[in-house]
Amino acid sequence: MPPRTTPTQRQRRLGAEIRKMRTTAGMTAEYAAGLLGVDRGKISNIESGVRNISPDRLRTLATHCECTDSRYLAALLELAEPPQPNWWDEYRGRLSPGLLDIVELEWHSARIQTTQAVHVPGLLQTEDYARSVFAAVLPALSRLEIELRVAHRMDRQRVLNREEPVHYVGYVHEAALRMLFGGREATRGQLDALLKASERDTVILRIVPVERGSFPGAGHALLYSEGVVPQLDTVQLDSAHGPEFMHTDAQLAKYRSHLEWMEDACLSEQASRDFIRRIIRDL
Repeated sequence: MPPRTTPTQRQRRLGAEIRKMRTTAGMTAEYAAGLLGVDRGKISNIESGVRNISPDRLRTLATHCECTDSRYLAALLELAEPPQPNWWDEYRGRLSPGLLDIVELEWHSARIQTTQAVHVPGLLQTEDYARSVFAAVLPALSRLEIELRVAHRMDRQRVLNREEPVHYVGYVHEAALRMLFGGREATRGQLDALLKASERDTVILRIVPVERGSFPGAGHALLYSEGVVPQLDTVQLDSAHGPEFMHTDAQLAKYRSHLEWMEDACLSEQASRDFIRRIIRDL
């Protein structure tokens, strides 16, 4: 199989985990190549996500690296499976690979937590609200590009509506609730939609009122994806150059602390719903 030209974030993550397993065991790339019966360059390609690794070779490597965590190995084997056709494939070549990586990350998450300070969470946005958000992008998008991104954002919400929906926790700052994206009517419709979503068994929505003062990560949105095992947790941050994905132990610890702070600072679920209702009455 020829090397991939643009590996997905999921494929790059598998490669990063393989490299971590190898280096933690003190195994050189040359030794791994001999063990698996491949040349040194293929080890580098596997660890960068450019080439896949067969299940047998992955098990062999894990055994020689003394990886005894069966759940972790099973999760890696799942990552190594050839990608199956999915709904986001229709956007491939039409939207940036980074946006598709976010979708794939969400789809395979065991649980999702997000923090938002300016927008309401993308997974809970209405069409009118999302359209207003994309209309404010610079450089300006064409009408067709805006509608494509709106359709993609609405499709992302399938992860909350499928037969086994992902469990979702959204921490939203009061400022995001008061931003009039699309005007008062669009904002009112968006806040009504938030209230409806918060009644689901699999959705928790909690608000940080402005009176709480400063808070960590105020300058960016955060998505924390819990993997099927903790070692595969992933943080995704928005940036001007596209989404950034992080998964080192130090990075995960930092953002877990961030979320713990939000958990302590936010209003309760019921108090958050009451808070949103008061904002709606003020509009």
